[in-house]
Amino acid sequence: MSYEVYKMENSSKEKLPFKLLYVTQSEYDKGWHSTHHTHHFTELFYIVKGKGSFILPKHEVPVKENDLIIINPNVEHTEKSNEQDSLQYIALGIEGLAFSITGEKDSTMGLYTYNGDREDILFYLNKLLEEVKRNEKDFELICQNIIEILIVKLKREKKFTIEKAESRNMNKAVALTMHYINQNYRDALTLDTLADIGHINKYYLAHIFKSDVGISPIEYLNKIRIREAKILLETTDYSIAHISGIIGYSSQSFFTQAFKKATGDTPSKYRKRSNSI
Repeated sequence: MSYEVYKMENSSKEKLPFKLLYVTQSEYDKGWHSTHHTHHFTELFYIVKGKGSFILPKHEVPVKENDLIIINPNVEHTEKSNEQDSLQYIALGIEGLAFSITGEKDSTMGLYTYNGDREDILFYLNKLLEEVKRNEKDFELICQNIIEILIVKLKREKKFTIEKAESRNMNKAVALTMHYINQNYRDALTLDTLADIGHINKYYLAHIFKSDVGISPIEYLNKIRIREAKILLETTDYSIAHISGIIGYSSQSFFTQAFKKATGDTPSKYRKRSNSI
């Protein structure tokens, strides 16, 4: 008989007080892109299938199947598929931590790729998805424990230093709703739709969203749509009607009213003014 005992020593340093805000699984068509946005929390993306890129203000980082992408808090970014492949990924929102490159004080880009044991990482991500989908008793506790395992494994990678970051104690349903709006603002979204996504009463969602973000979910949706409209007006020659459809408005007149309320200009006047600068 063989018998071995392995002594457990508490050699861990200070525990990082982070919180898992959401887990999502998404697949987007060829040529799709989200709108530019930032978060006060860290996002992790695991590319399950396809190719695309992450666009930062001064960088564009190509991504492909099995890449793990880490985006630090308050880093403006957008994701997009390429023209040949749809992009499928698992995304996590984690509040309370940030990553940096070990030994590099000026690693300010805020987006990093992980080149360690991707198969191991994917195993835990799939376990997270499984728990979230089952929604059984104490699933959030299990998810929190799984994400702690993931973070420890990333800390083992000598490349990374993981530190405490700003924590606002944002409600998980609010964080998930913001993420969903950023990715799906082109769709016909209503408060009922968003409440169903977050598995929460729509009136309570409206209340906590405004408390955490300062505006209602629908106001946030319009803000995202108007921001994307400005980019399209400045950089393309698409018609106003076409832009209206691209960003999710049901009619050109409704888009024009919303745009003028937000900016003080009609879309046509905004385009002429931006082109004259």
